[in-house]
Amino acid sequence: MAKKTVYSVCGMCSVRCPIMVETEDGNVSFIQGNPHDPGMAGGLCPRGGAGYALLMDEERPQAPMIRQGARGEGKWKTVSWDEALDYVADKLKAVIAEHGARAVLWSDRGGPFADLHQAFMRAVGSPNYCNHDAACARNVLHAAKSVMGIGRKGVGYDYKNCKHLVLQTRNIFEAINVKEVNGVLASKEDGGRITCIDIRANVSATKADNFFLIRPGTDYALNLAVIHVLLNNGWYDKAYAERFIEGLETLQEFVEPYTPEWAAEETGVGAEALVKFCKELKAAAPAVIWHPGWMTARYTTSFYVSRTAYLINALLGSIGAKGGLPIVNGPGDFGKKGLKSFAAMFPKPEEKRADGAGWKLKHIDAGPGLINKAYEAIESGDPYPVKAYIVHRHDPLHAMPDQARMKKIWEKLDLLVATTFSWSDTAWYADVILPLSTYLERESPIATKKGVKAYFFRRDRAVEPRYDTRAEWEILGGLAKRLGRPELAFASARDMWNYQLDGTGYTPEDFDATGEIWLCDKPKYRTWDELKFGTPSGKLEVVCQKLEDMGLASLLPYQSPAAPPEGQFRIAFGRCALHTQGHTVNNTMLNEQMPVNPVWIHTDRAKALGVADGDAITVSGGGYSAQSVALVTNFIHPEAAFMVHGFGHRIPAESRSSRGIADQELMTGGLDKIDPAGGAIAMQEHFITITKA
Repeated sequence: MAKKTVYSVCGMCSVRCPIMVETEDGNVSFIQGNPHDPGMAGGLCPRGGAGYALLMDEERPQAPMIRQGARGEGKWKTVSWDEALDYVADKLKAVIAEHGARAVLWSDRGGPFADLHQAFMRAVGSPNYCNHDAACARNVLHAAKSVMGIGRKGVGYDYKNCKHLVLQTRNIFEAINVKEVNGVLASKEDGGRITCIDIRANVSATKADNFFLIRPGTDYALNLAVIHVLLNNGWYDKAYAERFIEGLETLQEFVEPYTPEWAAEETGVGAEALVKFCKELKAAAPAVIWHPGWMTARYTTSFYVSRTAYLINALLGSIGAKGGLPIVNGPGDFGKKGLKSFAAMFPKPEEKRADGAGWKLKHIDAGPGLINKAYEAIESGDPYPVKAYIVHRHDPLHAMPDQARMKKIWEKLDLLVATTFSWSDTAWYADVILPLSTYLERESPIATKKGVKAYFFRRDRAVEPRYDTRAEWEILGGLAKRLGRPELAFASARDMWNYQLDGTGYTPEDFDATGEIWLCDKPKYRTWDELKFGTPSGKLEVVCQKLEDMGLASLLPYQSPAAPPEGQFRIAFGRCALHTQGHTVNNTMLNEQMPVNPVWIHTDRAKALGVADGDAITVSGGGYSAQSVALVTNFIHPEAAFMVHGFGHRIPAESRSSRGIADQELMTGGLDKIDPAGGAIAMQEHFITITKA
């Protein structure tokens, strides 16, 4: 039997862990974490282990398809790749001829391969590249920029050397990044502490030394009180603050009313416990990580939760520090040349973005923009018509609120294209399906991972595609060539890799042994003299002038969140170790482990409803109702009802994904509920009703 080992990159979530794939006679026999990557230690999460089931799934799109009936009706014509690409290219040409290239919109899940997507949009001539982050970490990005002048990925998380990790809106043991989990466990073994702040006792809480069960929507109150304690007791790094923080006096004056006793009334976290916690932070500083969050599209003040997290890190001297949030390094920091950019092939479009990012909304980063604001442009035609939309490897109809309204907005599109390796609500509603090969069947561009160490990594094809599917570089190259931009049409993956590696001194063959090329021997931490921030003052700024110029407060006076109406619950949702948003729910291996999303309800609230653990329940809100089962527990705040996201699809092509509750369909009107400072959607500002079924 012919055996082969391929080093590649997982595609079961957006983390993209390095993996090793073993094959026999062209079939996958085993998948594990890349044993040559020291952070992986050969490990893999359950989703990564279920990649084989995605490969073998007979219910995924198997060939290009063009819609025949009405959108969402499910009538498709299977066509050849030439026919599908010709159809899409002709539609794009017609839109561009009538409305200009700016009428084309793209959105994806972001990540390390986005340079290729941005290059395609530049080749088209449109400024309207977006990613999904308005429903995820956009508040964190803008909070980082408002304090540090650099994006959230401009600093890393030095978990292994951390002495105290604070998890707030970051469920690290369920929304799993394998390297990060291993780093946290290594820190714990070395005496590091964990504090978890959440509305429920998630798996991360079970690993914590301190767990604060907080009232939903009051994280900002807790953070303000922590700053109050650190400043009033002198438990901050005074030398660091004097050198690197601009506006400390303003911050101290602002937090004066926000005492631990005040916060106890708001949050439910006792004043004494809060002060004790702050003393622990002081003892561990600067090797402290107060995580600014991952999925923070929650409340209308979530931006300020992330912003105060960065300010707390600053007070503790952890921004730039070993064991804290060190500044990341790229190839140039180790005397190496970086990868050649695809986007650099084409000039940056001069048109303003349809979503207003960077010009109308001057505090919003114009790189990935805000996809929800782009939808407003489709709906209104302001500042100009948007008529073609390519949705790459994500599912806005299932990830964002108010599916019915989004479909109505999309009626104004002349073309809706989905490139996807699995069915999704968005793909089912599209005009054209361009089926993406699964990550085990496709190559991707080489990418760079920055950190205290830096390296290049490569996804290689482990097996040939089972069906008539293609890699993204093949799909986008085929479209670009038809649009008169053959520069992006590579004859092979090796040609693409050779282009990227030009001038680096490396070749594609250098990846064959381990899948990675490390650009340094040891980590690089910046000295204080090397620390530089991208703010106007060059320091960490308490007051962000860009926010102030937009009429937005750098330090927002606290307002208590509304309590749920009588008998209702505030909706809360999140992740678990088994599922990634919506695309894993139909996976045979993962669905068998978790076929439905139970609803967490506090014991007292459940008793009042006559609901026992395991009972069938109906959840209603926004004109939508669905059934699930109750998970009755003391370990959730009584105001909240929690469910894992990704269930309740409406896709006839899938037999396993329709069970459970689609939380986003409970959020009617949710596209208009946003955090104005951070730009993200506020998806937990909705209330629901629960009854026994």
